[in-house]
Amino acid sequence: MNDILPDEMAAWQFLEQAIRQVVASYGYQEIRTPEVEKTALFSRAIGDVTDIVEKEMYTFDDRNGDSLSLRPEGTAGFVRAGIEHGLFYNQVQRLWYLGSMFRHERPQKGRYRRFFQFGAEVVGLPGPDVDAELILMSARLWQTLGIQDKLTLQINSLGSLESRAVYREKLVQYFTAHRSKLDADSERRLQSNPLRILDSKHPDMQPIIKGAPHLGDYLDAESRAHFDALLARLEAAGLAYEINPHLVRGLDYYVHGIYEWVTDALGAQGTVCAGGRYDGLIGQLGGRETPATGFAMGLERAVALLSDVPSNAPHAYMVLIGEAAEQAGLLWAEKLRDRSPDISVLCHGGGGSVKSQFKRADKSGARFALVLDDEGLASETLLCKDLRGEQAEQRLKIDELVSILL
Repeated sequence: MNDILPDEMAAWQFLEQAIRQVVASYGYQEIRTPEVEKTALFSRAIGDVTDIVEKEMYTFDDRNGDSLSLRPEGTAGFVRAGIEHGLFYNQVQRLWYLGSMFRHERPQKGRYRRFFQFGAEVVGLPGPDVDAELILMSARLWQTLGIQDKLTLQINSLGSLESRAVYREKLVQYFTAHRSKLDADSERRLQSNPLRILDSKHPDMQPIIKGAPHLGDYLDAESRAHFDALLARLEAAGLAYEINPHLVRGLDYYVHGIYEWVTDALGAQGTVCAGGRYDGLIGQLGGRETPATGFAMGLERAVALLSDVPSNAPHAYMVLIGEAAEQAGLLWAEKLRDRSPDISVLCHGGGGSVKSQFKRADKSGARFALVLDDEGLASETLLCKDLRGEQAEQRLKIDELVSILL
């Protein structure tokens, strides 16, 4: 697990602000759920034979002997909360969340055991229109962040549970015929979760996977119509996509359209955002059968794609010269902040020479140094020095400084 240090936070804050801006523009509301849930919730929702439940969850018994787990993903807890608080009964909900998740995986670039996800979920709407809305929302987020050229949309359909059962049988037959060429993970998945073999990254498996049957050839009429309608809406919006017939999801609750936003800029960890429809999950967890769809995005990977990030340096650093200025400095900084909530002022503390204070001002990244001295106290002005540009040095009243700082 990793720390996120102050010099990294500008990128994280930029990303989180963009998320909040985009979801607000679509009318979605925020929900927050606990980081810890009963282990049975994830076993029932995600699937006992998935890698997450079998190998990756942090699970422990509490003092009452109950088995608890740190959440490995957000959808299961979201659904549990919606059922528990009656959010889904005869209602349409467009909700989003952002928080830490936990999986015991081998750490590498872009993948940590404590990581952050942003998720958006829609409950109560069965049609492909809302699936398209979620995909378009994610595309708008990439545009807001300036990383749209680094991501490609891959899409597929898992069909209905019934059509997938037929495909599963064909897939087992195919891989059984090639059993001698399967790696250990694929051999283990052959009976428990054969669709996950298609997601194997083992290089020796790729020729076998390439020759596997395509799920699209086994879709029933309803599933085909749903998928075609989703693609038509994306095309009408001018959004490019690639159909990946081997795209599957690692969670058992998905049906119909699934998708991933992938990049080749992050090495092996190429999936930045993924989602799809999970119409059966709410009923599976004890609620009334309700259509639902959503996606989740890994914040670490999105941050790694950012290039132009606005600085979070203060607008100004206040240099204090003389005992009287040191005593009054905090109050003068407060006066500046009173003029505008958008002004950021870092006030010097701890004394020191003028030279050392200007070194700190430069290190802070501030554009301006505001010098308070005896002359300024007498005239109620600050000496404004441009540390990054070529503006002339000038003495200004506090009200005059606002337009310059912003």
